[in-house]
Amino acid sequence: MIRVRNLVKTFGSFTAVNDVTFDVAEGEIFAFLGPNGAGKTTTFKMLTTLLKPTSGEIELDGLNPQTHQNQARQRFGIVFQDPSLDGDLTAWENMEIHGVLYHVQHKIRRQRSEELLKLFELWDRRNDQVKKFSGGMKRRLEIARGFLHTPKILFLDEPTLGLDPQSRDQLWTHVKSVNESERVTVFLTTHYMDAADRVAHRIGVIDRGKLVTQGTPKAIKEQTGTNTLEEAFLKLTGSTIRDESANAADQMRQFAKMWSGGRR
Repeated sequence: MIRVRNLVKTFGSFTAVNDVTFDVAEGEIFAFLGPNGAGKTTTFKMLTTLLKPTSGEIELDGLNPQTHQNQARQRFGIVFQDPSLDGDLTAWENMEIHGVLYHVQHKIRRQRSEELLKLFELWDRRNDQVKKFSGGMKRRLEIARGFLHTPKILFLDEPTLGLDPQSRDQLWTHVKSVNESERVTVFLTTHYMDAADRVAHRIGVIDRGKLVTQGTPKAIKEQTGTNTLEEAFLKLTGSTIRDESANAADQMRQFAKMWSGGRR
């Protein structure tokens, strides 16, 4: 469902993603892990058409998202790390607008909205303004909305960041339920190793722009001789806190140059 070959992204002299190759099968939950500044967010943005690769190939359900951008976007849902709901609208209205934007037929989007709001335990609050929701409720609504147009792939960028353990557990239970019932491929990034260990079928670990390993959580723990995924992650990437400010500043300068007309 997702095919990546020799993916590279550079910002001036800085290489954020360096020759990354992996596959994600249909119906698989794939966790993409890495320290801050490792290249996972850049990879995420290239997969979701927000950044153009410097070189390499990406296929989403057999489509090149660079040459078939609109068709590729129809095939995936996405939940960003930053909130994207309209707080002044109700939960139902947020679902309705999303369905209209994705050209979901009226009857189908009404049916899907009801099913998903019930699954994510938001049906009783469907007519309440989202700004009155807790953080966990907002996250559940965003993910329910991401499933509305029946995507083949759902991209989740740190979907449980800042949530309490109960809310995180509840959210992953719902995601797994839709993954299993609808065979939706899920590509996620997270810093919660316990969740990745429990939820993901396979894991890829990126560090300093390179994919250092990929496999099942069990295989990665066996490979590193560790008992937990967190221990395996630290063994693969190191435990030293890194100063990525210079790299981040370089990226920001390149973005500014690109959008101000300095694109080559």
